[in-house]
Amino acid sequence: MDGYRYLQPNNAAGSGRHGRHLMRQGCRAVFIDRNTDALEDLVDVPNTIVVKADLEDGSNPFGPGGPLRAMTFDAVIVVNYLFRPLMACLINAIAPGGVLIYETFSRGNEEYARPRNPNHLLRSGELLNLVGGRMQVVAYEHGRLDITDIPGIKQRLCAVKDIERSTRDDGEPPAHPLTP
Repeated sequence: MDGYRYLQPNNAAGSGRHGRHLMRQGCRAVFIDRNTDALEDLVDVPNTIVVKADLEDGSNPFGPGGPLRAMTFDAVIVVNYLFRPLMACLINAIAPGGVLIYETFSRGNEEYARPRNPNHLLRSGELLNLVGGRMQVVAYEHGRLDITDIPGIKQRLCAVKDIERSTRDDGEPPAHPLTP
């Protein structure tokens, strides 16, 4: 593994608030965005990489010649962003035992606010289908959220890439502790 623990992919990362929070916790972070102006103060920060690239240009950012080629991550966090051709690449970039945290808008959101385009809205259970058989789902929700940064209909998922790490005879992945 390349040693980077956290990736915030988004073509609208803004100031990178999720990555900044994790950096304060001691995590190394990679931010990627087609407009990095709001991330310029991070360019020379140790253990931080800011990449200016368009994730929607049709190329695999993790493939040969891509800005994130051969990089793997302990965590990938995506919030309020959906570009379906990138989703499998994101899962592939997660190291064994790594975590995917994904939250974005879902169908039904068009009744409340943007985005309204179905191409930018998850279908029911789409995040579950995305990780099915590849990652263990630790938490999943789908419904209306009123007390978030952008209220609306959302799906959120937390999954761990540990299915292959099973030591059980039945192949089930290890259990993760739940907090009350």
